Amino acid sequence: MELKPVRLSIPEDGNIIVGQSHFIKTVEDIYEAIVNTVPQLKFGIAFCEASGACLIRADGNDEALKEMAIQNAQAVAAGHTFVICMREGYPINLLSRIKDVPEVVGLFCATANPVEVIVAETAQGRGVLGVIDGEKPKGVEGPADVEWRHSLLRKIGYKR
Repeated sequence: MELKPVRLSIPEDGNIIVGQSHFIKTVEDIYEAIVNTVPQLKFGIAFCEASGACLIRADGNDEALKEMAIQNAQAVAAGHTFVICMREGYPINLLSRIKDVPEVVGLFCATANPVEVIVAETAQGRGVLGVIDGEKPKGVEGPADVEWRHSLLRKIGYKR
């Protein structure tokens, strides 16, 4: 077995969601979940099929984000994984809805940070072991940091 870190591309002023699913209908169902939850979101989805033709299935409402999702899926190249590249919205507004899609098994990350997917490769294929999302902590927040966090949450509409 060989372990490989795979750096993903994150959309400028955007986010990425990486997960695992189990059915060819993943792209359609995630597409519907997104547009029915956050209609203004710009996004692209790519899903790595794990049997049959083993194609990367893709859709979205923004061609550049769709292409970025495809490129990320090609880089990971692990069966049953999916990548969503998005702008004009936040993953927090989608995560529970994506988790409710019947074929979604789980999520590895939802982030705007630099992210590496840790892929294991065997003779059979590739699988995702986990992700490295952002950097390690540099300390513990103090009162000024708490105030900054609360201000940010107010600015983006999550705190009064």
